[in-house]
Amino acid sequence: MGQQHDAYFVPAKSYWPIVAAVVMFTTVFGAAHWLNAEPGDAGFGKTVLTVGVIGVLGMFFGWFRSVINESLSGSYNHQVDTSFRMGMMWFIFSEVMFFGAFFGALFYIRMFSVPWLGGTGHGTLTHQFLWSDYAASWGANAGNGPEHIGGAFSTVPAWGLPLLNTLILLSSSVTVTIAHHALRAGHRGKILVFLGLTVLLGALFLNFQAHEYIEAYKELNLTLHSGVYGSTFFLLTGFHGLHVTLGTIMLAVIWFRVLKGHFNKDHHFGFEAVAWYWHFVDVVWLGLFMFVYIL
Repeated sequence: MGQQHDAYFVPAKSYWPIVAAVVMFTTVFGAAHWLNAEPGDAGFGKTVLTVGVIGVLGMFFGWFRSVINESLSGSYNHQVDTSFRMGMMWFIFSEVMFFGAFFGALFYIRMFSVPWLGGTGHGTLTHQFLWSDYAASWGANAGNGPEHIGGAFSTVPAWGLPLLNTLILLSSSVTVTIAHHALRAGHRGKILVFLGLTVLLGALFLNFQAHEYIEAYKELNLTLHSGVYGSTFFLLTGFHGLHVTLGTIMLAVIWFRVLKGHFNKDHHFGFEAVAWYWHFVDVVWLGLFMFVYIL
């Protein structure tokens, strides 16, 4: 445990940041090797990725346990609570910038790069030296682009699983808000019900997204090789899915903490931090649904 002071808290030395760096590097290394491996040579990347994911989950479990024990021991004071809130705000701001960069790339490609390649002048060079049948349309595939690279593909329709997932995430924002109000009112049973529903809705979203990816690969032939549309589609939706996964795990941890009697109406920042993160994930999805699926 750390040392308690009047104005601040000095945490004890911890090995968890080092563990986090190692397992996250292992996860990214395995994923990169898997995605870039030749057909039939992806076994090493998958194995390393699996080890990394297991390590990340173990790291979360251990680090959460350390912080929870510090909180329950009474080590945290008002200044620590303020620091946590400021830290979470800056973290969410960094996430806004993270997704903002990808949305910015998507905007630049659609509004500038595609018209530039298909227009007069430079567009003529595109037709002369690259693809004679290229047309400046978003989601270009057979007849309008480099079909011989990844094959003809279809874009994902917005009014199927994407719309259903949108409704699921919007509903999860409502349930987590109801759970938060129940916590402030001291209704622990109601918290467990609506927070549990939020976890289930998050898991349901991920299940439908997995089905969407399978359908995209098998039925629509939409892969990472499907030009810039395929790469931006899987980049944006994939990173968002990763954030939903992390948010669902954190919500599940909070549910078990509530079950054990943690938190009260005056001290429950752990709950609030995860709720903030979940609302952020929902807002990002609304942007994705609009700019990736509809427009």
